[in-house]
Amino acid sequence: MSAADTNTAAPAAEAARLRAEISRYADSYYNSDTSLVSDFEYDALMRRLREIEQTHPELASPDSPTAIVGGEASPAFSQVVHPTPLQSLNDVFSFDEVLAFAAKTEEYAAPESGYVVEPKIDGLSVALYYENGVLTRGATRGDGVTGEDVTANIFTIKSVPRRLNNAPEKIGVRGEVYMPRFVFEEINAEREINGEPPMANPRNAAAGSLRQLDPAVCAARRLDMIIFNIQYIEGIPDGRVFASHAQTLDYLSELGFHTVPYGVVRDGDAITAELERIGESRGEFDFDIDGAVVKINSLAARVELGGTAKAPRWAVAYKYPPEEKETEVLDIIVQVGRTGVLTPKALVRPVRLSGTTVSNATLHNADFISERDIRIGDAVIIRKAGEIIPEVVEVIAEKRPKSAVPYEFPRECPVCGSEVSRDEGGVHIRCRGAECPAQLLRNIVHFASRRAMDIEGLGVAVAKQLLEAGLIASAGDLYFLDTQRLETLERFGKKSAENLLAAIEKSKSRGLAALLYALGIPQIGESAARALAGRFLSMDAVEAADASELIAMPDFGETTAKYLQAWLKNPQSQHLLGRLRAAGVDMTAPAPQTEGKFTGMTFVLTGALSGYTRDEASRLIEERGGKTSSSVSKKTGIVIAGEDAGSKLQKAEALGVRIINETEFEDMLKN
Repeated sequence: MSAADTNTAAPAAEAARLRAEISRYADSYYNSDTSLVSDFEYDALMRRLREIEQTHPELASPDSPTAIVGGEASPAFSQVVHPTPLQSLNDVFSFDEVLAFAAKTEEYAAPESGYVVEPKIDGLSVALYYENGVLTRGATRGDGVTGEDVTANIFTIKSVPRRLNNAPEKIGVRGEVYMPRFVFEEINAEREINGEPPMANPRNAAAGSLRQLDPAVCAARRLDMIIFNIQYIEGIPDGRVFASHAQTLDYLSELGFHTVPYGVVRDGDAITAELERIGESRGEFDFDIDGAVVKINSLAARVELGGTAKAPRWAVAYKYPPEEKETEVLDIIVQVGRTGVLTPKALVRPVRLSGTTVSNATLHNADFISERDIRIGDAVIIRKAGEIIPEVVEVIAEKRPKSAVPYEFPRECPVCGSEVSRDEGGVHIRCRGAECPAQLLRNIVHFASRRAMDIEGLGVAVAKQLLEAGLIASAGDLYFLDTQRLETLERFGKKSAENLLAAIEKSKSRGLAALLYALGIPQIGESAARALAGRFLSMDAVEAADASELIAMPDFGETTAKYLQAWLKNPQSQHLLGRLRAAGVDMTAPAPQTEGKFTGMTFVLTGALSGYTRDEASRLIEERGGKTSSSVSKKTGIVIAGEDAGSKLQKAEALGVRIINETEFEDMLKN
């Protein structure tokens, strides 16, 4: 191997590794709307790859991430070829690089035009196309040349005009679709109530919402859009000609678009001052930013400068470094979420961080505190994670006061005083109180849900009204409501009150299995609830059962038995059950069917069924005398295999167990 080969071997290997890593992150970000790493980490990888390719031009490649824009158009949508490509921007990470850009382009940015500086909105880049003032199409950026047709979803964004004022014959504009911060917080709060995983950040939430196949889902996400560029324009009614980018932004505003805020500056020093101003005021925007954009204002200069296939030479994107500040932990408090999770938070000496005054920081969970040995009185470094939630990065051990002692996590719920315990195999510590006020909204919504007590009309909004009016303090109180008290609620007339009361009354006869599931007992899902009801036939018998009886049940291990017995012994649980008994809620189950078409047969479900949830399929089997199991063995009679069936299917094939699909299962139910 020659010296030259040796000199390029290591960079070539590093470049190959970086391309693979960046491509994986980019695919997840652009095509799955999921961030696997922070923007800062991603930018650092891209920056290093660009350095290698510049130092070793022979390693540059047209399919390198440094030469590619965005992601691929999803086959789930019709594809749109953009008349004018939607390019990316070259990133810079320091004021020195910004000044270098200004020095290189100063002859093109004449004093009378200068530069435009705009916040770089962290959302999904989209182009809108109008003919004779009418919106005809909206498309994502995709790979810059071909995007996804999301017109139906664009129509759900209220700030996007469907018709333009005094419009040109044709115009294509580019902007950023985003989810306002307050909407993001409201949606995540509701997802928590419904037991759904939270959205990671507003950018991914916006991208995922705009790429929904059902426009109604997109509409419910309340997206917004800001326009920042004219892609092309033909036939302006008054024949005006634009000389600068600032003039085009003002014109877009006249047409009715919600446009990006901007400032016009004259030189490099003024650019950096404007970047600092935007950085300091970022907390005042209703959108997240992932930097700021510096553009030459003169449109003629843009044409002269041109660009590469990926990015123009007349603009750069300045990326703000993750800002970190030193502060002091004044106290550690623990909040209880709607699902009972205890979340610690550090109250810190207020500091200015990323444009906002920060007085508290997340500590995530008990393990986070113990692993970093965070104590009250500690000097700590904090930063904003994803520009949203401040977090403690590290403890400055040498500044620790002698009086600081290790923090002890609460053993009782700080809201209701119930015992807390760690989730099996998880990091969360959770309050187990059945009537804990912090969890009450989520518990009521779950109790009333279709697969639980099935109280029609009792969703999140109505549950909030009942709680805020003080009409209920537990699920048991639902059964003591009356028309007179319900009519005091806003938008609750006599008819709606009577309908809700009728649904509550009807739920009394749902039976033991539905009730056990509705109570939200840890580890007791629908399948376990049915198994308990079928084995013990009454709530009294369930309460009287000892651990050995519970563990002897199929697929009912020690952990589930422990959680069930702990819940039943809790005074709050006993109070709730007492209220339900007093209301006449049925706490019994019919004797199990001993004879049926599936008697003596054990089924295992694997993969996803299109027509049934796993619990619904299990219920149908058990109603016909069969049993379900979570694992495949020689005793298994039939495996029902849905889409994406995994290891259970393979094991069934190896053991020679009969395997059927969903259609065959439905035939068995009918015959």
